[in-house]
Amino acid sequence: MNNLEKKVLAFLQANPYQTFKAKEIARNLEIPKDKYQKLRRALRALQQKGEILRFKKNYYGVGRKVAEVVGKLRVNSQGYGFVTREDGDDVFVSQKNMGLAMHGDVVRVRLFATSEGKSPEGQIVEVIERSRTRLVGTFRQGRKHCYVIPDEIKIHQDIIIPPDETAGALDGQKVVAEIDLWEHDHLNPIGHISQVLGFPDEPGVDILSIIYDFGLPHDFPEHVINATKKITGEIKKEEIQRRLDLRKIITFTIDPDDAKDFDDAISLERMHNGNFRLGVHIADVSYYVLENRAIDREAQERGTSVYLVDRVVPMLPEKISNEVCSLQEGKDKLCYSVLLEMTPQAEVVSYDIRETVIRSRKRFTYQEAQDILDGKLKSDFVFILKKMHRLSKKLIARRRRRGSIDFDSLEVKVILDDKGLPVDIVKRERLATNQMIEEFMLLANETVARHVGLKMASKPDQAPPFVYRVHEKPDAQSVTDLLHLARAFGLELPPPKRITPKYFQHLADIFLAHPASTVLQDALLRTMMKAKYDTKNIGHFGLAYKYYTHFTSPIRRYPDLVVHRLLKKYLKGGLSEKEMPGEEALSEICQKATDREIKAQDAERATIKLKQVEYMERHLGDVFEGFISRIVPFGIFVHIPEKLVDGLVHVSNLLDDYYVYNEENYSLYGQYSGKVYKLGDKVRVQVSRVSRNERLIDFVLAEK
Repeated sequence: MNNLEKKVLAFLQANPYQTFKAKEIARNLEIPKDKYQKLRRALRALQQKGEILRFKKNYYGVGRKVAEVVGKLRVNSQGYGFVTREDGDDVFVSQKNMGLAMHGDVVRVRLFATSEGKSPEGQIVEVIERSRTRLVGTFRQGRKHCYVIPDEIKIHQDIIIPPDETAGALDGQKVVAEIDLWEHDHLNPIGHISQVLGFPDEPGVDILSIIYDFGLPHDFPEHVINATKKITGEIKKEEIQRRLDLRKIITFTIDPDDAKDFDDAISLERMHNGNFRLGVHIADVSYYVLENRAIDREAQERGTSVYLVDRVVPMLPEKISNEVCSLQEGKDKLCYSVLLEMTPQAEVVSYDIRETVIRSRKRFTYQEAQDILDGKLKSDFVFILKKMHRLSKKLIARRRRRGSIDFDSLEVKVILDDKGLPVDIVKRERLATNQMIEEFMLLANETVARHVGLKMASKPDQAPPFVYRVHEKPDAQSVTDLLHLARAFGLELPPPKRITPKYFQHLADIFLAHPASTVLQDALLRTMMKAKYDTKNIGHFGLAYKYYTHFTSPIRRYPDLVVHRLLKKYLKGGLSEKEMPGEEALSEICQKATDREIKAQDAERATIKLKQVEYMERHLGDVFEGFISRIVPFGIFVHIPEKLVDGLVHVSNLLDDYYVYNEENYSLYGQYSGKVYKLGDKVRVQVSRVSRNERLIDFVLAEK
């Protein structure tokens, strides 16, 4: 809770039997006009946390204490749901008590009286914040009326579309529907079609549906495009003279083969004293994208570039990301560089953070650079690459000794043909060159965070306001659950005396060697708290860093752009108190960036899952070998390593017995035969059903 929220709450608590409009609160608290929007946000945040109530006609007050809680509604495919709250058990909500709420909404739920020991149950009495008013679905032309069936299976209400609001949609087409009216939970919502996407089998419509479903921005607004046109890549002579000129230093980029925006380059020089100077050069986006202007506001709203299976939804317009700021081969480019003096043993002796100008000598792909290291390709840069590789291996070893967790890549790559159809599914290979670049970026990020958080602190714990990338320590119960799962896979692991990064590193190494490594590593990742952006530095547990930030990708991540701006301000020095960045504004940026990152990851996974399902459509009736990766009351999930996909064998298709679910042992056992299915068991399955709309794959057990 920030200071403004505390101030508002204290005022309303001091007047418990009164209600106030936002302007009345502003007047009473003497909040100036330029801070009025912050007050509105504070009121909304307090309402979402359940600290205050919003009454009719937008009056606010603390109200009478009743057995109500506020949380986020999660609905399952069967129709019932749970309201997640921070300070207690999730509240069960049956379908009949759902009211006008939909999956993902922030709601107020009134608790029922329950017996001691039973989970709380309640009824939704208010939708505080809609997760969406726009839905993607299939348009249907009925005999009496038109309607849209949502793609999201957790939304159970069809949207009625009046005849004059169809936007010319045809039966069976994918559309975007907007809800206009929803009067009663016994009635369907009424809406209109805002966008016709096309028929499901048309190229690109499937991914476009996901883009709209997740509310990802599809195009840049006209005023942003107009602002972009005014930016040229021309660098003024005075700007070059003002910066450290590194154009004579051998510098190059190493990126994926399909990359179009290059926001980092590296260099390595041998110094007279025998040490090395490693240069990590990052595109200086902040020089071109000015704070609080049109392009910046749009970038902040987007928060991150989203890398879908067949396209990128960029944070910045293409002219900026792929041309003006991109560190293209043979062109002068403005950078913000971290220059690190390192011993041959990879110890950092000193560093400098400078605004620079560079010229990349070569654009390598990861595979090209790897082939050079392996002697398969000749290059003028082979000696520099080999020195870099040796240095990176020593950095990795030093980081591992500190306890940093290095996960093997779990990324799935879907190979598409020119029509967007999936032709293969492979594990994304993590080459030594990938690891080398990752290591140099980690070092630059840590160096920047330490510089601000430690070197620039006037006193201990009094560093200037900054954006950190933080990662909390997992809680004890999550670790216990993980070890219990590992035991079900045949791994007997002692509980930790203390939860440390080194302990998790040890688990990661054991899991990597297990046949079910993909499942176990995924469980390990889910056990660990999610990393996020925050102004309060609590360190990064997974990387075992006390100070960490994101500095190295300002083309595709908004926090990195903010970090560049903050660094420039602080390194310039002489800031008055008024010029210092506000902690509250930075906190809002951190929260929004974290939310956008989570949404981007979910959208990316959804497109991969969609293409996996589409790929398996061609294998209906085919038999594969896999292992049981998860067991639930309604069946067993089987992972097929060959295709990197999961599917369900429903319990109703286990015809040889009546099977009972054992939650304690993660198993199903036959009541009459005594046959047991447990995690890790190898099975042969046949693909029996594939639903692209539900993104589900069903298996049946195949005969041996």
